[in-house]
Amino acid sequence: MSQHLGVDVGGAHPYRITIGPGLVDDGALLAATLRGGDAFVVSDDAVAPLYLQRVLDALAAARPGLRIGHWTMPAGEGSKTLATFGQAINAIASAGMRRDATVYALGGGVVGDLAGFAAAAWMRGVDCVQLPTTLLAMVDSSVGGKTAVDLPQGKNLVGAFHPPRAVLADTATLRTLPARELRAGLAEVVKYGAIVDAPFLDWLDARADALLAGDDAALAEAIARSCAHKAAIVERDPYEHGDRALLNFGHTFGHAIETAQGYGGLIHGEAVAVGMVQAARLSERLGLAPAADTARLRGLLQRFGLPVEPPPGLDPDTLLAHMRLDKKAEAGGLRFVVWDGAGRARILAGVPEPEVRAVLAG
Repeated sequence: MSQHLGVDVGGAHPYRITIGPGLVDDGALLAATLRGGDAFVVSDDAVAPLYLQRVLDALAAARPGLRIGHWTMPAGEGSKTLATFGQAINAIASAGMRRDATVYALGGGVVGDLAGFAAAAWMRGVDCVQLPTTLLAMVDSSVGGKTAVDLPQGKNLVGAFHPPRAVLADTATLRTLPARELRAGLAEVVKYGAIVDAPFLDWLDARADALLAGDDAALAEAIARSCAHKAAIVERDPYEHGDRALLNFGHTFGHAIETAQGYGGLIHGEAVAVGMVQAARLSERLGLAPAADTARLRGLLQRFGLPVEPPPGLDPDTLLAHMRLDKKAEAGGLRFVVWDGAGRARILAGVPEPEVRAVLAG
């Protein structure tokens, strides 16, 4: 692929998403995001050995005299905690980062969420540039400015809205991504077809083999289309007071599964895949959507090698308890993103718990 794709996110804090290979080595592009003389790169111990030095070298070559710090955290959702957040803040402080510093989040969604939250908190907010290295982060967590850490009671319960200065999605980093992580990212890509763009589901079905094989052009197009959908929704609703909740299709079910498994079972995209099928089944039970659309969604997710049924042994009451604490719940009862069929998602409040329990019980 000879050129990069770009998606502009508007609103009060506009920024550009740049998509294509070679971005982690593009010192001029990396340095163009700086507004001061300090840079701090946060990564994890899976990504850092592959790309950290390349980012540091590119920044140093592009901006001689730039003060650069870095810190590496343990990889995995289990590190997305207040304790690790505190370690990140201490590392930023020890490096002497000033008010005009830029934090670069080099990694998947866990790194992006934690580094973004640290940037939001350090000196009450410094710039953050997202350098996502997983497909899931490229199409979801790096875009929109939602940053957070987990608690034992649930995912992403402590955080801040902090839009990035820029997002640079280097598709070449996906070549080192484990196959399981690539498939998990495709779940979030499928989500955009499910909620707002039914023809995108056909596009994905036609290119499933190319996407699974890591084809640069197919992945870049899928990422750009996904980001364009997310950007449009985020512009309308930056703080999730309305339409932005549509992006949580499947997430209420999925987050409950992740929490119940102690973040040690299904990874996020896998849990979302299961959750989307359950959300479609809930929509069926409520008389909102046809069974054929559930089958279509289920079949596409299976084609991408994703789970479509909850792991065995999970207690419906435990899952319901987690859902009640979910950020999408309200005082009036459980709130879900449901659909009226492919490409037509909506938010529904006051969903009766017996209907949810019936879906959870299979």
